[in-house]
Amino acid sequence: MSNQSGTGRGSKIFANKKLDIFDNIYTVGIYRYYAPFVRRKDIGEQRTCISRRINNMATKRTTGKAPLKPSYAYLIEKKRDGHEFTEDEVRNIVDSILDDEMPDFQMAALIMAIFFKDMAAQETAVFADEMILTGETIELSDISRPKVAKYSTGGVGDKTSLILSAIGAACGVVVPGMSSADEDFVITVHNKLSSIPGLKTKLPLDAFHKQLATVGCAICEHDDSIAPVDAKIFKMRHDTATIPSLPLITASVLSKKFAVGSDGLVVDVKWGNGSFLRDIEQAKQLARTITRVARVMKHRCVALVTDMNQPLGNCVGMGLEVMEALEFLRGGGSEDMKDLVLKLGMEILRLAGVAGSTLSAKQSVERVIEDGSAYKKLLEMVKAQGGSASWLEDPTKYPMPKHTRKLPAPKRGYVHNINAGQIARGVQILSTMKNGKTDPYVGVTEIKKVGTQVKQGEPLLVIHYNDETNLDAAMDYFRNAYRLAPPRPTPPPIVVERVA
Repeated sequence: MSNQSGTGRGSKIFANKKLDIFDNIYTVGIYRYYAPFVRRKDIGEQRTCISRRINNMATKRTTGKAPLKPSYAYLIEKKRDGHEFTEDEVRNIVDSILDDEMPDFQMAALIMAIFFKDMAAQETAVFADEMILTGETIELSDISRPKVAKYSTGGVGDKTSLILSAIGAACGVVVPGMSSADEDFVITVHNKLSSIPGLKTKLPLDAFHKQLATVGCAICEHDDSIAPVDAKIFKMRHDTATIPSLPLITASVLSKKFAVGSDGLVVDVKWGNGSFLRDIEQAKQLARTITRVARVMKHRCVALVTDMNQPLGNCVGMGLEVMEALEFLRGGGSEDMKDLVLKLGMEILRLAGVAGSTLSAKQSVERVIEDGSAYKKLLEMVKAQGGSASWLEDPTKYPMPKHTRKLPAPKRGYVHNINAGQIARGVQILSTMKNGKTDPYVGVTEIKKVGTQVKQGEPLLVIHYNDETNLDAAMDYFRNAYRLAPPRPTPPPIVVERVA
């Protein structure tokens, strides 16, 4: 029994730990069965997963019968009619998806029913908790410093995760960073880091844990062993056009962030033409849902709803955004970046408990930037992950593309609108080489922002490229991204709402 190699929950605990099922089934199984929100550390099992299948066996052993398992049609019908799932029903759903027992057509119907009828906070919390238990977890209790993760729904030109990881670590906060690609056109933070020669964007869980203990921050790709059932659900959401499902977004985010040892979470929910959330009210609702469900799961969480109707910062591109992050930590950066980083950084420090007030949090963020400790911390993280680019410390050594082209303003006026999604698509096209690989160093810089006055022919942005093959196609996206008009517009505030 200890050598079973099944694909369900708990297979690793017995294969790796060589535990005897009959010695542990009653203690683990029964306790977990009656205490669904108890974290793994509370039952003495660290960095392992617990088998619902084993729990059911424990129940049968003590009661004489196994719990009834509802049909998939019944579950679909129940949610279709707007009713809440019980905890056992949620567990059955998660188990069935994990073990590939639920047919795709019924899984699609179930997800669609959830999309239209939603889930309550308690349902969603159980869903997230159960997804955590489908895979490995990282236990960080051996690190005494507070652990706070940061999550963003994804935005064009958003390099705040790089900056805030360094700021948090410099202030004594451990910032675990695992990310996955949730949007096709948005450059993920690990994509940006991959522009640095030698840097490892995939880290074994042990290495991830060690780096958090020594450096205080780590950013890498999501490990497939963390909440593996979420990947299956996300694929089906993508195929059924249900990506915007608020409870499924929430369960996905919280399961992955809390599985890697975070005690608290700061969320940046973006809305606008550069986000998959185009409606501001939907973004506000997602922020409220995430914070509410996190509280049910006994975790601290703060969310900011932020504007993504134009690129964040001055540039878009993998390596160029890394350079902009470094420039920011050296005291530079655009005003919108400064505003957002300061507000998110303050939330991280206050949630971690290392700053007792808004003023002290603000002063701490500003101090680690001014004294260079945050900049040094980012370099330390990069080097810990094998990065060796000399241009990190000397910007003049950045491998700038061979060619540049300016996008001229077609007329005189003020910048009224910038479609961030169009900019991102243009950069994506520009960076795709003839061999299908990605050029990590191309992109756009010197982006004119909303409210800026321009003369006819004045550059709206500067394009950096090596290959002219896709230049014309990319230029079309860049041209269509801008709208100019005579009256001076009022630039929108970067932070729309705070939800705690």
